[in-house]
Amino acid sequence: MTARSTLRTVRAFVAIPLPDEVHAALDGLQRRLRRTCPERAVRWVPTRNIHLTTHFLGDIDPARIVPLEEALSVVARNVPPFTVLAEGAGAFPNLRRPRVVWVGVTDASQWLSLLHQVLSESLEQLGFPRETRPFSPHLTLGRIRRQTSPTEARAVGEAVAAAQIGPLGTVPVESLVLFKSTLKPTGAAYSRLATLRLGKPEI
Repeated sequence: MTARSTLRTVRAFVAIPLPDEVHAALDGLQRRLRRTCPERAVRWVPTRNIHLTTHFLGDIDPARIVPLEEALSVVARNVPPFTVLAEGAGAFPNLRRPRVVWVGVTDASQWLSLLHQVLSESLEQLGFPRETRPFSPHLTLGRIRRQTSPTEARAVGEAVAAAQIGPLGTVPVESLVLFKSTLKPTGAAYSRLATLRLGKPEI
């Protein structure tokens, strides 16, 4: 994609916002892991930017935003509010060769899985392809830097495993947010394009 075409698109994703208490718990966890992981091995995500992402849409034409809002609104008002639990920690693809460090999300009611499925079907009708990988809800804490050696990466995995992370807090799922992501030299900056409340028609 050329620089000129990039200016005409919006980098967007759908996510569930987190309460302040969970952001604070994630911040505390990051501080713990920073002390035990090799220095500069991980690019930590600013905790204020951490959301429960359901769908990454990529760079889209701004003309698609209104149809997206309408589709998300239909899905949202047909799903009641529910809760999930942020707990545990791990890494993709695994703790021996970590690339992404995450906190887990427990979906005991299965409402999150259902919401993801219905959203996938709705987005597919708008031309967004389905994810080929199974849905694995998580909160991204950090990503292993490219220059990190295999030994250092393995040490990160060992630090995550040794941390023995328990429950970090309940996440009330009351709305879906369509976010815009703007890439800056200091990192990604997120802004809300639309907020769709669950279980209620949009006004």
